[in-house]
This record gives sequence, C-alpha cells and structure tokens, in this order.
Amino acid sequence: MNKYGLKRIDRYIIKQFLGTYLFTIALIISVSVVFDINEKIDKFLNPEVTLREIVFDYYMNFIPYFANLFSPLFTFIAVIFFTSRLADHSEIIAMLSNGMSFHRLMAPYWISAMIIAVATFILNAFVIPPANVSRIAFQNKYFRNRAVEYVRNLQLEVEPGVIAYFDRYDDKSRMGYHFSLEHFEDKKLISRLTSGSIKYDTLYNWTVIDYMIRDFDGMYEHVSSGNRKDTTLMIVPSDFLISVDDCETMTTPELSTYINRQKKRGIGNIQTFEIEYHKRFAAIMAAFILTCIGASLSSRKVKGGMGFNIGIGLGLSFSYILFTTITSTFAINGYVTPMVAAWIPNILYTFIAIYLYRKAPN
Repeated sequence: MNKYGLKRIDRYIIKQFLGTYLFTIALIISVSVVFDINEKIDKFLNPEVTLREIVFDYYMNFIPYFANLFSPLFTFIAVIFFTSRLADHSEIIAMLSNGMSFHRLMAPYWISAMIIAVATFILNAFVIPPANVSRIAFQNKYFRNRAVEYVRNLQLEVEPGVIAYFDRYDDKSRMGYHFSLEHFEDKKLISRLTSGSIKYDTLYNWTVIDYMIRDFDGMYEHVSSGNRKDTTLMIVPSDFLISVDDCETMTTPELSTYINRQKKRGIGNIQTFEIEYHKRFAAIMAAFILTCIGASLSSRKVKGGMGFNIGIGLGLSFSYILFTTITSTFAINGYVTPMVAAWIPNILYTFIAIYLYRKAPN
C-alpha cells in the first residue's frame, strides 16, 4: 500500500491513463498545427505578419485553447486506447481473476478523470480566456475580422428607470447618432434628453452634442439645450457591440457578471455567452462520463482486437461532439435554454455509461 491509499496497480493505471492522455494531446495537436499552418501559410507570408506574432500571439495561445476545447475527446481516446491494450494483453482478465471487482478497478480511472476535470475547469475558467484575447486579436487582424464595430436601433436599460437609445453607433469613430436618454419614476417619464450625436470618451464618460433636455413636472415642462455636454453613463461600447468570440475572452466570474448585467439591461443575443458559461461546468461531468463509457466498452477482450474498440470509441466520441454542436444551435435559435443545451449530451451519455458499466466484465 502506498501513501494516499494507492496500490501499485492504481499508480500503474493512473500513469497509463494520464500518460496516454498527454500523448494523445501532443499527437493530435501536432497534426492540427501542421494542417493549420498549411491552411494559413499565405497569410503568414504577408510581410506585415511577424514571426513573433505567429508564435507567441497565435500558436502559443492556439495550442492550449484547442487542447482544452477537445479535452473530453482526448480523454475518451486515451481511455479506449490504453484500456484496450490492457485487455488485449489479458491484464484486465488477470486483475479480475485475482478477485478484484470491476468497481475496484475503476477507482484509478475516477482519480484520473478527476485530475483531468479539475485541470480542464481551471484552464477554462481562469487561464485560457485571457490568452484568447491575443489569439482572437491576431485572427481579427490578419485572418477574418469578426469584431462587431457598429450597431443600429439599440435600446437598453442603463440603470433602473433609465433607458438609452442609439439609432446607430460606430465604434471606429466612437460616435453614436440620434441618441436619446429617458428617465422614468413609477413608470412616468420625468426627463428626456435627445441629441444629434454622442461621443464615447473613456470609461463611462460620454459627450452629447447638439442636445435638448425636456424635464416634466406634472403639466409643466422645462426645456434646455446646448452644443456640448459631458455626462456619465454606466455603459461602455462593449456592452452592446457583442461579438461571438467575446465569450471566449472572459473568465467564468466575468462571464457570469456579464450575463447577469446584460439580462437586467434587456439586451438579447447573449445565448452564446450563456452556452459557453454552462459548457465550462458540463465539461467537468463529461470527463467522468466518457471515462466510464471508454473503460466499460474497452475492458473486454474482443476478437477484433484494439482496432474494434478504438473504432467504436471514436464513433461515440465524435457523436458526442456532434450532439453538443447540434444542441448549442438549438439554444441559439431559441428552441431550448442554454443550460439544457449544454447538459443534454451529458444526460444522454450518462444513460449510455450506466448501461455499458452494468454490462462490463466482473
């Protein structure tokens, strides 16, 4: 018995599991990088693109992002591969013949899955989002610009009882046009500011240009106007210039705060952010579910050898990823809630895992 209650066989399986997991990541990432370079070689040969930007701004951030994104797939492949090898060499049969139950055999698998799940969550929640800022900025600059730089017909709640409206906002010039700001108390309009344009300065600081303010007091109305007026609005352009990539640049606490703030302001089109938020937690459970499926499926020695188990494993893992993509699309289109979309694949594959676990050899 080793410290922490781990036996030699436990350490052996954990070492095989995590070693195969890391080897799978290194192998697939290497192939992915080669294909990515081949696809983008014409962009990289642009004189404006420096080697430092390619290596440090793009690939040093692309590799951990890609590895973590497909961590459930790598986990599944690793379990299928090394467990099939154990079964093919009759090592699992020897363990079970010596009185070890399959439930006990799974203990080091659960420990390994927990290590991967915790590491994946920490990377997803706190480490990779800041790194994605450089990667996405590089992609927007040299590949395809997916940043949202203008918006039309925008209405949002700045704070309780204060509603702002932009006919159009252009982020390049930091100018908004045909702007209005309405104050309500007890559902009654008490003040309305209108201006031909408004300019964003710094954090929460705006300048209204050619403005008119109408204050209402019962049946009376007071009107004032001017050319320029500095004002404080508790909004910034990033609150309404929403890009699909923005959710990948936020840590999990930032993502939660952003979602809650946008909901209070009545801003729509945040399903992508909600899906990203719930997927980060669903990925924790996915590591355990796919580990259970992989171990249960590949623990039997079959006539087809390792290739048969690996083939089935790859089919199930790719179907899991495909199903995740489909449910995310349903959430974006409003057919299901983002939380349901993130967890439906886990719920379905939990039943598959339970079935295969009960069918596993004992």
